[in-house]
Amino acid sequence: MNTVPVQIELPQHRFRTASLRDHGAIVLISCYELGHQPAGLAVPMGFLQEAGYNPAAHDISVDSLDEAMIKLARFVGISTPMHTAMRIGINAARRIRELNPGCHICFYGMYAALNADYLLETVADSIVGGEYEEQLVDIVRQVESRAAMSRPITGSVKIKREPNLQRLEFPPVNRDGLKPLEEYAKLEWNGQERLVGYVETTRGCLHNCLHCPIPAVYHGRFFAVPRDIILDDIRKQVEMGAQHITFGDPDFLNGPTHSLKIAREMHREYPHLTFDFTAKVEHLIKYSKLLPQFKDLGCIFIISAVESLNNNVLAYLDKGHTREDVYRSIEIVRDAGIEMRPTWVAFTPWTTIDDYIEIVEFVYQERLIDNVDPVQLSIRLLIPPDSRLLDRQEIKPYLGKLDQESLYYRWEHPDPRMDSLYRRISVLVEEAGCTNQDPAQTYKLIREAAYAARGEVPPEPFHYQAFEQRKRAPRITEPWFCCAEPTKEQISI
Repeated sequence: MNTVPVQIELPQHRFRTASLRDHGAIVLISCYELGHQPAGLAVPMGFLQEAGYNPAAHDISVDSLDEAMIKLARFVGISTPMHTAMRIGINAARRIRELNPGCHICFYGMYAALNADYLLETVADSIVGGEYEEQLVDIVRQVESRAAMSRPITGSVKIKREPNLQRLEFPPVNRDGLKPLEEYAKLEWNGQERLVGYVETTRGCLHNCLHCPIPAVYHGRFFAVPRDIILDDIRKQVEMGAQHITFGDPDFLNGPTHSLKIAREMHREYPHLTFDFTAKVEHLIKYSKLLPQFKDLGCIFIISAVESLNNNVLAYLDKGHTREDVYRSIEIVRDAGIEMRPTWVAFTPWTTIDDYIEIVEFVYQERLIDNVDPVQLSIRLLIPPDSRLLDRQEIKPYLGKLDQESLYYRWEHPDPRMDSLYRRISVLVEEAGCTNQDPAQTYKLIREAAYAARGEVPPEPFHYQAFEQRKRAPRITEPWFCCAEPTKEQISI
């Protein structure tokens, strides 16, 4: 909670006389939040509104940067909940600085905390992370105070706050000014598309998976958002047309009683609503008896970070589950009448070509082609600054230097064929996204590329029903993923 001044010489700029409480003087920007209406704007806007401010929301994932808006802003907050958002946000901040040199730029969110020093050295005036909303309001007040004393609101003094890990009192979420749900990813199910709302019932995580950025900020803690705040926000999104809710918690079963109460109340008020959530493999096993209840309340699919089928890799990542647990969890979820959508870290320094092919064949044999977005088979282990992996001996033989522009530590696979395969799969996935290719066709190409890396052809031909003739599992239509490297098109501003 302490303010740490960092002296950096920057040119001083004449400040504007307009009040920071005028509409548009504060602009909060979302760069990317997995295709849903951004909680990274709606939640802090509620805090700012309660404090007497009138912020404007600007989501550049669905709209181009509004240069006229930026030129009038005095404070710009950039939401950075994930790697892709951080990469886009840095480019956006550089453009904002060009358009409005005197504007105070604050980065907030998990990846802001992980990359604080670099941001302060380059494009940011302040940084907040963890449970950041009250700190964000406090920085706005500081900027307002400097302006009231006729002092520059950007300049030589930078503000870095240590991530707040104290429980907050949440005001109502404010979705005023956000783009309509029609602008975002849809639920595709039974040949129809439905509008999707998004809420987070908890923040942080109980667990410390080594490759995950959350433990580097939250250190095994999580915080429940009050039920009345969540339910009020769901009501607002239903009024906006939501027919499906994504519970975006890192793990919806970190607080299973809390989660179940919210799902029950939501179903009581809106029995037509469906929903999805994310949970660890070990929690799907531990709380298996709850899954039929979630099914009855409207759950149609569950996302789970499987990551690998190699027990050594799972141990190196400290995932808390085994290969055998993966098969068991899929059986449990299916027995409950819910679809499983596994996610993967398909490329690590310890993953062999045989391991990769095993993942590809697992997806085929378990009838999961329509449950695994092709981008999942291109995910390469991301090691951001402050990653807990950096302390582990197992990663050190492969670890290179920090690529600060790319916001991760570089690493090389001991088998050059794996790095070549990664590049090939990345091209296939990006091309598929640009052409809206049938996922089954993309999978076929990935499978062929995987065997080719081993100097072989697939032992059995690939057979799958045509896209138009098969009943696909429910999915959200956003084709990308938080840990995937952003494309050139995504990061261009």
